[in-house]
Amino acid sequence: MSTQDASVAFPKEETYYHEKIKRGLWTSYQVIDMEFSGESKFQSVQVFNTEPFGQVLVTDGLLQSTEIDEHVYHESLVQPALCLHPSPKKVYIGGGGEGATLREVLKHACVERCDMVDIDGYVVDNCRKYMPKHSAGAFEDKRCNLVIADARTELEKVPDSTYDVIIMDLSDPLEAGPCYKLYTDEFYTICKSKLTKDGIFVTQSGCASVLDAKDGVFGPVNATLKKVFGADNVFGYNSYIPSFSSEWGFNIAFQGSPSSMSRAQHDLDAIISARSLNMKWYDSITHGRMFSLPKEVRDLLAKEKRVMTAENPLFMVQSDVAQGIISD
Repeated sequence: MSTQDASVAFPKEETYYHEKIKRGLWTSYQVIDMEFSGESKFQSVQVFNTEPFGQVLVTDGLLQSTEIDEHVYHESLVQPALCLHPSPKKVYIGGGGEGATLREVLKHACVERCDMVDIDGYVVDNCRKYMPKHSAGAFEDKRCNLVIADARTELEKVPDSTYDVIIMDLSDPLEAGPCYKLYTDEFYTICKSKLTKDGIFVTQSGCASVLDAKDGVFGPVNATLKKVFGADNVFGYNSYIPSFSSEWGFNIAFQGSPSSMSRAQHDLDAIISARSLNMKWYDSITHGRMFSLPKEVRDLLAKEKRVMTAENPLFMVQSDVAQGIISD
């Protein structure tokens, strides 16, 4: 296809959001209409409707969540940890501004309390207003305790052995972003101390496909958690998120024995059935697929030795080209 032919893909009467994935690779989404655009003291925030992903949330020019496939990301982040824990009663969420992570946690009737701490109330407020389908009423659930504050500061306040599950649903660790210090061995050590003896920790960990895992923090997060929790207690996994144009990585760590990882398929499905969990994406077969990483990515994790510290943090590779909405 010639350059002239390629330009036909963006009709001049239409508006597109362009995001650079890496050098030489961009994704573009047709913008139908803008619902909200503003800026907090931490980041820019936009909510707009697209073709084909429906309503989307963008912060600092980076796509965070879409109406069509957010359930894939949020069920992948939350449900393995919640389902593998025998009886999760107290849960902590760091970040999670849209409320969809909270929604997934509160699907479990056994959860008695969920503390959600997000540093940016501006994002939370506008997601509640403009993206109510994401939270689906979770903020109004009496088990929800929403705190607008720094996730580390609030976690340090609680007694040790408080939470059964700790979930980090944070923005990527960017050099100019508010979250990179929450991807360090110092912070993970704090998280470990706040878990009960059978507690489980899980965090989103950036891109994790054969194309881009080496450019991100999936491997270093895995290595850092292994330093804190022990090499045999940490497992990396991924799910393909269409709107992210990548397999997306997660890392789960066990305070005690990770024996639940070897549960048979029928055991996991029995848990899902017994807890009456209504999910679109996650079940035992999907669980097996997520934890069956391709050889190339397994090799990357096995070789990774970098540990993320406050003094020597690692960052997601940032675009050197401005991203945003462009009228062609």
